[in-house]
Amino acid sequence: MSAFFVYILLAYLIGSIPTAIWYGRIFHKTDIRQHGSGNAGATNTIRTFGKKAGIIVLLIDIGKGSLGVLLPVIIDQFTSRFPITNPWFQYPSLALGLAAGLGHIYPIYEKFKGGKGVATLFGVILALSPIVALCAVICFVLLFIFTKRVSVGSIFSSIAFAVAFILFHPDLVIGDYILVCIYPLLLIYTHRSNIKRWLNGTEPKLSLGKKKE
Repeated sequence: MSAFFVYILLAYLIGSIPTAIWYGRIFHKTDIRQHGSGNAGATNTIRTFGKKAGIIVLLIDIGKGSLGVLLPVIIDQFTSRFPITNPWFQYPSLALGLAAGLGHIYPIYEKFKGGKGVATLFGVILALSPIVALCAVICFVLLFIFTKRVSVGSIFSSIAFAVAFILFHPDLVIGDYILVCIYPLLLIYTHRSNIKRWLNGTEPKLSLGKKKE
């Protein structure tokens, strides 16, 4: 049980790595949170620094989400003394993924002001269940094609994740159901300003065809 909480902490610290903030600070001498939407994520990085920067940030953010979930597997390669067990969950890695996502949203290294958690939570989903991740990706791509809005695809793909995970994992227990439902609720919360802009008709679109120098 104690190892479970150590993994939770480590997943949070990994998720807290503020990729977009550090990238902007190191390579552009600026805080991305002072530009564009003010969000420290891949979409605002694309708008502010260009596609190349956005792709770098996106891949690292996805990677830290996957790493947070796979910590027990990696550590088990070196020692079997720290298994991840918890009587409340059939899939305790769901809790690790949530910790990594919260780290991205509330990074301890940057006064708890981070991004919206989309890429990091996708990395979590990818590590948890590739087939469920595929369902989320299909949902995201279709919605992005029709709306050109990342926020729309992000929110509805997180809902698709929850539904698909439940369908593909019939052995879930009550603790797992709670964690699975928290994922989309968390993204709805972090996108609350986007939702207001949807309603006002002012939510900006993202065009990948425009290159920013």
